[in-house]
Amino acid sequence: MNPLDKAFKLPPEAIEDLIPPMGGCLATDRIMVDGQEVGYMYREAPTDSVSSGWTFMTGDEDQDYADNPDNWAIYEVNTICNYDRTIIPYLDSPAGTAWGKDLGAKHFQQEPMPKEPTNEAEQGGGGQAATRSEST
Repeated sequence: MNPLDKAFKLPPEAIEDLIPPMGGCLATDRIMVDGQEVGYMYREAPTDSVSSGWTFMTGDEDQDYADNPDNWAIYEVNTICNYDRTIIPYLDSPAGTAWGKDLGAKHFQQEPMPKEPTNEAEQGGGGQAATRSEST
């Protein structure tokens, strides 16, 4: 699906400049279309000069959802900040860092990075959905 065909929760005119430009990131439609808050985020080493390395999820995406490329798109990190401002203090975290929070929480706690894809996933058969552990 073309990302321009999605019905985003926030209209373009509602997006404010909250952080300096830091590159692109991946985010699921659970955040961008459904308007759910970020519940799990992790940073990998950027793949190129326009990537921040960040991936943002609600944390409740199951494997089938995560395997469907139509449920993901690339956005400027600032755009995700407009959907959930609680991510801003964590954006300078180094690659190899993951954070999770419970629904409604204002602070994230460090979480394990998602598992590496299985050999089957690397051959196009699906990957590991990142799930966060429940913190108390």
